[in-house]
Amino acid sequence: MSNNVLNQEVSAKKPDQIEEILRHLHHKKLLVINPRRKNGLILYKPYHAEFAGPGAAIGADFDYDVIDVLPVGKLSLTVPKTSQERINSYLIRRQWVKLAKQISDNTIAQQRAQVILNQFEHWFDLETATHLSDETFALLVGVLPQTMKKVRTQSELLSQ
Repeated sequence: MSNNVLNQEVSAKKPDQIEEILRHLHHKKLLVINPRRKNGLILYKPYHAEFAGPGAAIGADFDYDVIDVLPVGKLSLTVPKTSQERINSYLIRRQWVKLAKQISDNTIAQQRAQVILNQFEHWFDLETATHLSDETFALLVGVLPQTMKKVRTQSELLSQ
């Protein structure tokens, strides 16, 4: 991945960059989500999705099975230059996974749905969270898309 592509905004309108990211992930290349930006990457896997936020490692041995990706915010990827950068990015990725596990451990589906919505609105903003589909959020926390839709509708009604 060339340096100029690494720092460009990637969106659903730029399938070439998404394909390039997927190529790198399938070849087990290690990349890091830029820790200095509000950005991240949703990694769609066969039965669930994971969110890798600022500072997190993507690729290597743990993302070879990714089937699609969705950039969140103005995605910027870097290549770690030192072993300490690699170690730190692995630790940050682990923190993102632990956070998702904490959310998913809640046995009440509607509460899981509400928490993930709240988290994305907090990490990014309401507009960014609004652009993410019910299916995407559902895959992140193990609920049905209908549950996400219901929680979103309730939240919208309460905020009016």
